[in-house]
Amino acid sequence: MFVRDRMTKNPYTIPSSTTIADAVALFREKGFRRFPVVDNGKLVGILTKEDIQTVSPTKATSLSIFEVNYFLSKITIKEAMTKKVITIEADNLLEEAAVKMREHKISTLPVMENGKLVGIITESDIFEAFIDLLGFREKGSRITIETKDVPGGIADISEIFYSFNINITHIAMYAGDGVRDLIIRSSVLDTSELEKRIKEKGYKIKHVLINDK
Repeated sequence: MFVRDRMTKNPYTIPSSTTIADAVALFREKGFRRFPVVDNGKLVGILTKEDIQTVSPTKATSLSIFEVNYFLSKITIKEAMTKKVITIEADNLLEEAAVKMREHKISTLPVMENGKLVGIITESDIFEAFIDLLGFREKGSRITIETKDVPGGIADISEIFYSFNINITHIAMYAGDGVRDLIIRSSVLDTSELEKRIKEKGYKIKHVLINDK
């Protein structure tokens, strides 16, 4: 899965000349947590709510409300935005986006293509993709099977599902110390006979989840 498949396309952007007061109003109006900052078609920064707090007067200030409002109406987001923006290309893998966010401890990546901003991808987008990849919301069954970390392990278990004419819709594997947990999802709701056959083949079933809603 590629970044372009999960990103928000054509994100709302603001210029660096936007005042802090206007940016605060936009955060409230749009309900967003961050804005890419674009000048003349070029990405020059990214602004978050937290960034604004670094230049806004604190509660301990002695300024009056009128002085505060004046301050916020004169200072631009150029003073607050993050200028060194970590980006990712639209054709990069989703896993690359996740690793980059993890490495840099950030929750958002502007998405570029041919030097232009074409989207934005967040931690929430990656969480949603992870849920969809595992088919967690879909109706059916989820069986976790312990298998040895050897060639042909997946094929052997898949053959069991095939013998029951069961179509595997999602599959994932978690590596352990010499063993692996194989998670298989299918649309079947009654897994009793399937579980019996799997155990007869010498495999350990660690967990079964049925979603019939």
